[in-house]
Order: sequence, then C-alpha cells, then structure tokens
Amino acid sequence: MNKKQIENALRDYNWMINEIRRQRELLEDAGTNLVAQSGIESTLPKAQGETGDPVAREVVRRDKKYTWVHKLEVKVTFIQERMAVIVEEREKAVLECLLDGMSMVAIGNHMGLSSRHIRRIKNSIVSQMSAMSGMSALSCNLPNKERCV
Repeated sequence: MNKKQIENALRDYNWMINEIRRQRELLEDAGTNLVAQSGIESTLPKAQGETGDPVAREVVRRDKKYTWVHKLEVKVTFIQERMAVIVEEREKAVLECLLDGMSMVAIGNHMGLSSRHIRRIKNSIVSQMSAMSGMSALSCNLPNKERCV
C-alpha cells in the first residue's frame, strides 16, 4: 500500500471493522428469506441477462459481497499488522483515536493539540507504516507483492 492508501485505511478503519462484523452476522443466516415466484408471475418471461431464480441471484450477490468484504479484511489486517511499529506515546494515542473513528479536530481537542500538529503526527504514523510495508515487500519472494502485505 502507498501512503495515501494507508491514510485512507486509517481513516476508514472503524467503519470497515463494523462492516466486516455486520457482514459476518448476515452470512450466518444465509438464505432464510428466499421464495420462488408462484402463480401467474412464474409463467411470465424473465429479463434477459439475469437468472430468474431468486436463490441463484442471491448466490451471485453474496459472492460479489464476499469479494468486497475480503478486500476490507485485507486493509484491516494490513493496519493491524503494522500497529506495533508505532512506539512513541503521542503517536500511539493518535493512532488509537484514528482507529476509533475520531476526526482530526476531535483528536486535537481530546489531546489539547492543534489540528496541524495532529496531522503531522498522523503523517509520521503513515510514513512509519509505509516504511515497514516497503521492507516487507522487499523481503517477500511471492510474484504478487499484494499477498505480502
């Protein structure tokens, strides 16, 4: 991940965790509300390019959702694996606040620092995570470097 992607992952971390949890809960009760058409609707022609079977459509939709949720999990895991690189106390506090979904202004108010100073600390966190990412990509022997994050 580049610095901008790391910055976005830090900003979106809180909702990504919530969405992953929500999707896992939804997958537990898969397929409980699907009913095939009956009566006159079952004899009418179906739209071209789509399956008329609601169960099959739901399988396709959930397969696409799984791919999307997997991408969120990769981003969350990337951040979680690199949290240990942050050792300075202020940086740890800012990182925890970011992961909890707080805005830069809210973090500044919480810590008694200016938004500009909080932004500098966040940039330092992103740089450290990016540097760790660069080192792990260099040591990775797989042809697809994304698998190494």
